[in-house]
Amino acid sequence: MHRVVVTGLGAVTPIGIGYPTFWRNLLDGVSGIDRITSFDPSDLEVQIAAEVTDFDPRDHMDFKAARRMDRYSQFAVAAAREAIEDAGLTIDQSNSERVGVMINTGGGGIQTLTREVLVHHSRGPNRVSPFFIPMFAPNMGACQVSITFGITGPVMASVAACAAGTQAFVDALRMLQLGEVDVMIAGGTEAGMDPVAVAAFGNMGALSKRNDDPKRASRPFDKDRDGFVFGEGAAVMVLETEEHARRRDARIYCELAGGALTADAFHISAPLPGGLGAARAMRQAIAGAGLTPEDVDYICAHGTSTPLNDVSETEAIKSVFGEAAYRVAISSPKSMIGHLVGAAGAVSGVVCALAIRDNVIPPTINLDEPDPQCDLDYVPHTPRKAEVNVAMANAFGFGGQNAVAVFRRYEG
Repeated sequence: MHRVVVTGLGAVTPIGIGYPTFWRNLLDGVSGIDRITSFDPSDLEVQIAAEVTDFDPRDHMDFKAARRMDRYSQFAVAAAREAIEDAGLTIDQSNSERVGVMINTGGGGIQTLTREVLVHHSRGPNRVSPFFIPMFAPNMGACQVSITFGITGPVMASVAACAAGTQAFVDALRMLQLGEVDVMIAGGTEAGMDPVAVAAFGNMGALSKRNDDPKRASRPFDKDRDGFVFGEGAAVMVLETEEHARRRDARIYCELAGGALTADAFHISAPLPGGLGAARAMRQAIAGAGLTPEDVDYICAHGTSTPLNDVSETEAIKSVFGEAAYRVAISSPKSMIGHLVGAAGAVSGVVCALAIRDNVIPPTINLDEPDPQCDLDYVPHTPRKAEVNVAMANAFGFGGQNAVAVFRRYEG
């Protein structure tokens, strides 16, 4: 089996477009959460979100092409472009068949769907855009990356709710290990910032209602947490077989050493009590990497700031790590960027790679008083310098989908 390495990173997030800006703001504890600006939320119970406010698609792609993409596809192309350029990767006729794409999402073109339903209702069927289907379809983020960069290998997209981004890494890992491709452009994207989506999540009771204090609304593992904050964005990694990366003398961030997927088979939105499904995914991913729980230095937690998830994830970590659970550093980027749904796990992968590169662990902000049931080390408030040789990204989705990826320092 081939070893798999990370050679390129890309990110579009509420605290920065481009992974350097994102990483700097994450370490500085900057919150990207505020009152919603992309539409008037006045009639909604929840009026806050983590928006990407400074994104101009013309900075990342041809304007004509951008007009035929939903925002979620625009994010995917922008993050993929940064990752490909960061990797110094040239894709042309000589190698395009050996390059694949795996860009997952939680919902696809939600904004396009809502807009065209309203057009149909108000102006009739003849005014519905002929681009509706190829803009809305959940595979189009991956396909637009393929079209933009001339990638002719396998192009795939899975809809896996909040586990989607990490699942992309796990599936790409397997393809690369088997030698089916030399390179995978893998990640997740989401742009569902829409009144219907916000209302739906709010009516589920899933969202924080701290409209008067948005910067402090997302507070994973804190006793006063009251739900997650809906967000948008994308993150992409360039993954390569070790042989391919070394042949072209690529800079290597780290190795993607293991990954696992499991299911709770329990509930459409609640985690399995005790985090048993999540624990199985962690065990399998760590074992698949040829490691033990004691080897893990950092866990980039799913950490949604919901009452159920944070306790369940803590219990799962304790189940897998035993006494080592109290020594491993854990933090949640969602405290700053909210929940990016299909992109959340992809962002966590980028965080793991940069934590290994820089030997620093980003903080969990707003963790003022930990929930007594969440009694591990969540790196509150400030980043921590520490040797990070192994980092693990957790992602657990609605419907009981669990995905875990394990990254380790590359040693050739």
